[in-house]
Amino acid sequence: MKKYKDILTIGFALFAMFFGAGNLLLPPFIGLQIGAHITVTILAFGLTGIILPFFGILSIVQSGSSFHDLGNRIHPQLAPILGSIIMLCIGPLIAIPRTAATTYEIAVLPSFPDFNPIWSSILFFAATWGLTIVPSKVVDIIGNFFTPLLLLLLLALIVLGIVQPQADYSPSSLSTLEAFSLGFTEGYQTLDVFASVIFAGIIISAAKSKGYTSVKEKNKVVIISGIVSASCLFLIYGGLVYLGATSGVTDKDIPRSLLLIQIAQQILGPYGMLGIALSIGLACLTTAIAVTSAVGTFFSQLSGGRLSYKLIVTICCILSAAFAVKGVDSIIQFAYPPLAFAYPIVITLVLYIVLFGRFIKSKLPYIGALIASTTVAVLNVIKVLGLWSTDFLTIWNKIPLFDIDLGWVIPSIIGFLTGYIISLIQAKKITPNQS
Repeated sequence: MKKYKDILTIGFALFAMFFGAGNLLLPPFIGLQIGAHITVTILAFGLTGIILPFFGILSIVQSGSSFHDLGNRIHPQLAPILGSIIMLCIGPLIAIPRTAATTYEIAVLPSFPDFNPIWSSILFFAATWGLTIVPSKVVDIIGNFFTPLLLLLLLALIVLGIVQPQADYSPSSLSTLEAFSLGFTEGYQTLDVFASVIFAGIIISAAKSKGYTSVKEKNKVVIISGIVSASCLFLIYGGLVYLGATSGVTDKDIPRSLLLIQIAQQILGPYGMLGIALSIGLACLTTAIAVTSAVGTFFSQLSGGRLSYKLIVTICCILSAAFAVKGVDSIIQFAYPPLAFAYPIVITLVLYIVLFGRFIKSKLPYIGALIASTTVAVLNVIKVLGLWSTDFLTIWNKIPLFDIDLGWVIPSIIGFLTGYIISLIQAKKITPNQS
């Protein structure tokens, strides 16, 4: 009985870590774009937004107890470099500013339409800075009360929206393959694969603190807790995609925050929307505090203490406040090129360690896969930014799946196999002749 209780506790804690309120804006907007392609799009979004984060946890479990252990499977410098990229993405460049922008657009603007976004950002990050520098029980109180309240309100929203759809599926010009690509790449914006390789260490420590010290017990508890978390995320994300597809909204370019507001008002009325707005605002604040603290700790440790925790937190809050003023949609547009670069690299690392880490110990196959996926990721960013000619684009579009932003898949497999063959050849040269 105790084990099941611990699994649920850790599973819901992991769900709360992944459950960034800003992520709520992604699924309804996806649903609006894809119309009747519900099933394939939910599966695609679930791959990058749910399944791959779960694999991220598995990759840490198989490698040790932290992201550094995972990086050391490949090269000692991989964890600091890739870890810095991840922390910047889930920190001041994308995720933290998005929490403030979401708070302004969902919790502040509907009730105070003339409120200045600059002042909203300043106030939000003043609170974030104060509660990160001097931790307070207020954060735990907000997280323990408003996160469950937000979850209950969202479940009510989804159930009512499924029982009584507001409209038929929205019309869409996308093919099934294009809908899959949209769901897959929009899943990047959750940032949960990045977060998973960082959060896994926290979850492993939590399992150890509850008495699961043996490798077998610890791994079992962490893995089942991850399944609990993934199941909850699937229900929420899948339901929100469906609500977006049946919202009756005809403007495909509607701001993401306004779409969620309209859906909530249609289904729950003004008071239900007020509850969601308040819960989202406070959930965003607790997320910003937690991630800002993680950024401060990571870079302070990386610098060997030469950069103080307080200094990094202060810089993080200033940068985040500046980016937050741009608004949710602008942040999401800005985020795509860096995510298009970093996501294939992290996915490659996670997938190949999970699938082959127990059987193939040589570093060369993983290095080969990472080199291949990094090369294609760079080309993809060049494509996204429109920095190459039509002839150049035509050549690289011949890479399988490159036109739907999945061009890293086949080259990473080739790179992995090449590295594996080289490792076998080297092993034969080292092994003395037994004949």
